[in-house]
Amino acid sequence: MNSFFIPESAMAIFAHPDDIEFSCAGTLARWARAGTRIAYVVCTSGDVGIAEAGMTKARAAEIREAEQRAAAAITGAQEVTFLREPDGLLQATLELRKKLVREIRRFRPEVVITGDPTVLWVGDSYINHPDHRAAATAALDAVFPAAGQPNLFEELAAEGLQAHKVRKVYITGRHQGELFVNIGETIDIKIAALRAHASQMKDWDPEPRIREWAQERARGLEMPYAESFKVITLVSDEDWEKHQGRVPPYQD
Repeated sequence: MNSFFIPESAMAIFAHPDDIEFSCAGTLARWARAGTRIAYVVCTSGDVGIAEAGMTKARAAEIREAEQRAAAAITGAQEVTFLREPDGLLQATLELRKKLVREIRRFRPEVVITGDPTVLWVGDSYINHPDHRAAATAALDAVFPAAGQPNLFEELAAEGLQAHKVRKVYITGRHQGELFVNIGETIDIKIAALRAHASQMKDWDPEPRIREWAQERARGLEMPYAESFKVITLVSDEDWEKHQGRVPPYQD
């Protein structure tokens, strides 16, 4: 499946600053160009991610949040929210789920993009970070059923936040091969956004590896570079057009 779907709004939920850029910034940039409202929710501030002598977690958080905001601006996202959960110790708790439900009900995205919580390793040289798995688990649990069920976290209604059912969930990952998005026109944006994370890139130029990975995903397809996803459709096209994301009468 290679048709290009353009949502009215999209929310990316990931663990660390730079996770979005590595995984799906090319697709988000295409959507932004087409007018999609885009929000980032970053569960931690990456505050243990700068291993330098004398670096404090507070200073690292300031640096990495600034880098993430700069990267989001390059891609075209309208807002970035940091939940400031503990970096390296992220857990898919009920408290985190509620925080994510709050953001989903506030922004009301048509699409949520997150990682795959089932991935423990990729190939024989990479173990998936536990924060990545925790963020993905919490995101999926927040999307369904919590965000769309009025009687779950019903106290959020006091904040003016009503239940919202997400239309589609995009699951990122090199191993995913269901939907391929052509990022030929936005791969330069993806690379520029990654370079904004200077504390992580240091002397490493991400361009050759990013182009290599994107070419691998596009192999055999009529596109130069691709990002790939598994897509879960929670609301049919007919019901979405009818209800536009509001909790429909058939909601359990």
